[in-house]
Amino acid sequence: MTVQDILLAEPRGFCAGVDRAIEIVERALAKFGRPIYVRHEIVHNTFVVNDLKVKGAIFIEELGDVPPGATLVFSAHGVSRAIQNEAQARGFNIFDATCPLVTKVHVEVAKLHKEGYEFIMIGHKGHPEVEGTMGQLDSGIHLVEDVADVARVRPSQTKRLAVVTQTTLSVDDAAEILAAVKLQFPSVREPKQQDICYATQNRQDAVKVMSSQVDVVIVVGSPTSSNSNRLRELAGRLGADSYMIDSAEELQSAWFEGKSRVGLTAGASAPEVLVQDVITRLRALGAVTVRKMDGIEETIKFPLPKGLRIEG
Repeated sequence: MTVQDILLAEPRGFCAGVDRAIEIVERALAKFGRPIYVRHEIVHNTFVVNDLKVKGAIFIEELGDVPPGATLVFSAHGVSRAIQNEAQARGFNIFDATCPLVTKVHVEVAKLHKEGYEFIMIGHKGHPEVEGTMGQLDSGIHLVEDVADVARVRPSQTKRLAVVTQTTLSVDDAAEILAAVKLQFPSVREPKQQDICYATQNRQDAVKVMSSQVDVVIVVGSPTSSNSNRLRELAGRLGADSYMIDSAEELQSAWFEGKSRVGLTAGASAPEVLVQDVITRLRALGAVTVRKMDGIEETIKFPLPKGLRIEG
């Protein structure tokens, strides 16, 4: 074992949308008592979901599994119009934990749809955020996952065509796909501000800076977390050995043989306690110093839904 130095990415871990989503579930539990039902994992992190299960949250996929009159929270990834309408029709006490940056995309889609636009969405098929955004419309939204998909898009018209993206994509991959979209559809309308969220961008920027300074990059994040997967891929693309782990128990000493510098970051849904567990484990494997990178300090905070705010 030769690890000597740990370089901590800055920023890393929880973003404002994740903080808000978890707080919504915890406040709902405090106000209405257990159980609170949550459609889909509130955020894509095993530790967070298990912790909330212990506190009284029940995670479901089908609204039929929620008893009448129960309190229901929509996950941070957002839901389709059909899910919203069904939940209201069933009479649940609903709190929407959709990240406001995802909601911004939904609002843009609804607004431009009224103006006659069709959409190309850059994102990963099957991801709940993509399903939620595409589910804002009954038709006229075309998913592309890579450059090859762009050539297959057949909109009914090209005069009013807009592009939106999943908020947790690789910035570089999204830019490459967007360039292909603009080549194919030169008059396509882009978002005023890119849809990829500030936290995803900041964490990727930090990994770009960090990767050249270390031999191995460890990303703390769950396999279902899109933004965590993108961090691991990015570090690997930049030449560092890169691994994604759900917890410190998954670290393998073989990864660090002949490596003296380890970079450590965490996806936007991974709590800091898991990062500290990894540091403890790396110290046990011989690491001596822990140094924090210079980086952007994130101060964004999103308001809670009205019914869960502390008044006064």
